[in-house]
Amino acid sequence: MKIRQASIADIEEIARLFDLYRQFYQCQPDIELSRSFIADRLKKNESTIFIALGDDSKARGFVQLYASFCSIDVCKILILHDLYVETELRKQGVGNLLMSRATQYARETGVGRIDLLTGKTNFSGQALYEKLGYEKTLEDYFSYSLKL
Repeated sequence: MKIRQASIADIEEIARLFDLYRQFYQCQPDIELSRSFIADRLKKNESTIFIALGDDSKARGFVQLYASFCSIDVCKILILHDLYVETELRKQGVGNLLMSRATQYARETGVGRIDLLTGKTNFSGQALYEKLGYEKTLEDYFSYSLKL
């Protein structure tokens, strides 16, 4: 499995995986919406995406990162918003490779920390994150959102 940073040439493959990722979180399939969203992020340099390529050079997983800042810790952070690996390749180390590449990228770019949220029922994701040293941090905080 090869991990590399995605480019605009990868939009179709990432959109396919992104649509599957959204379905994992109970969203309706919508490949056009997925394609448009991923294309915008890449074309506008609004996110960094790493993809896992199989021996056939087909994308098998991805991780998407957004740059932000933390005022309390006074540092640049990355928000790891999306991690997805095709179902048949789970528990084979692909997620670990993607997460390791995200961490390497964070270190290379001087980021102070990586933050992420995951579903309460995403037990395999939680196990991976904890194995990699991530700690639960929202026990003292509530998460709020305002849809516009």
